Amino acid sequence: MSPPASSHRWGCPHRPPPRRARRAAPHCSRSSPGGPVFRRRTALSVSATVALLAATPLLTACGSDARPGAAAIVDGKRITVSQLQAKVRDVRTAQGESPQGDRLIMSTGRLSLATLNGMIFEQVLARGAKDAGVTVGRRDVEQWRAAAEEQTGGPARLKVMWLQQGVAPDRIDATVRNQLLLDGLAKHLGADRRQPQGQQQLAASLAKTSRAMGIEVNPRYGTWDDKQVILAEAKDPWITTAPAPKPQQL
Repeated sequence: MSPPASSHRWGCPHRPPPRRARRAAPHCSRSSPGGPVFRRRTALSVSATVALLAATPLLTACGSDARPGAAAIVDGKRITVSQLQAKVRDVRTAQGESPQGDRLIMSTGRLSLATLNGMIFEQVLARGAKDAGVTVGRRDVEQWRAAAEEQTGGPARLKVMWLQQGVAPDRIDATVRNQLLLDGLAKHLGADRRQPQGQQQLAASLAKTSRAMGIEVNPRYGTWDDKQVILAEAKDPWITTAPAPKPQQL
């Protein structure tokens, strides 16, 4: 019998079951029955994170070889739980080091969902921009960020504003780049992002790209909505950043 698709996609690839040790009498030897190794608990006690994953049926350890499950699959490639957790830790660490740490953490209570939403959307946006021939250079990012820092009261203030939205300091440039890619894609489509009609036009383009990428999300994190181009449970807008600088400042 072939293993359930979910065990391979979200947890463990199928492996033949291990054979039991032979008994003293040759005629009594037998191997374990067939079927995928799919455990709800692991006997390994290593860390709270691993323990949490082991307690989740869809994200378990395979035999004695612990493997992280997939949080999502985008265009056939996995976003692993470990990758997602690393990004969440980066944000929480930066928030914890801020004098406003408690408030920042409270404002980003569903950080895992918001982070996964951003990781998926970033890939959809990158594909849509590439197909449209839209590119963003390093200088574009630097100019946008400098203008945003001036408008918000300096680099430190800008970092706090992004931390409120779950963006770690080392992800600011990537977030700015995404904002500029959105602007460039909208321009390519002749869509005004400031108007509802323009937003709908941009959303329709990204939805088409999203469908073509065959996005699937581990049920632990919800479902991906191709039409809205968003992780349904996240309820976050596409890109939330500091106020965009005026066009003449770029």
